[in-house]
Amino acid sequence: MHTTPERSTRPDYAMLTRQVASILEGERDLTANASQFSAFVYDTIAELNWAGFYLTVPSKKGEGQDLLVGPFQGKVACARIPFGRGVCGASAMEQRTIVVPDVHAFPGHIACDSASNAEIMIPLVKGGKLVGVFDIDSPALNRFSDEDRAGLEAMVAAFLDATDFA
Repeated sequence: MHTTPERSTRPDYAMLTRQVASILEGERDLTANASQFSAFVYDTIAELNWAGFYLTVPSKKGEGQDLLVGPFQGKVACARIPFGRGVCGASAMEQRTIVVPDVHAFPGHIACDSASNAEIMIPLVKGGKLVGVFDIDSPALNRFSDEDRAGLEAMVAAFLDATDFA
């Protein structure tokens, strides 16, 4: 399990967002920036066991879209998730951030890591088009607050501003 400072020490999301912009400055490559961003989030936010990307790709079935695992930090993850399935697929389909206090109570949750208990999923929308989602898991129930949601959305926005998508 990944741990950093005690949870009572709330992240300074404004500072973290500035750090994201600084880390990614001068590089626009998706793989490089997604790798750096995942590592930064995993290293600076307490009580996480997974942080990473699922990127939008054509469905293997020939119609619609799936989410394919991209750069991440944590244990091995589910490789491909259909739109609408689990928290990732729901966030992609609805194009909205979803905070799940207890993943075991989320209908259709996909358990890639049985140690995960809470999750936040942030859609990646670039130029009006969904290009993926950023997924963060925690072993702690009720881990993500409204403050975390707003702060993480700002960090994702800085990532999107700094990154080109093909």
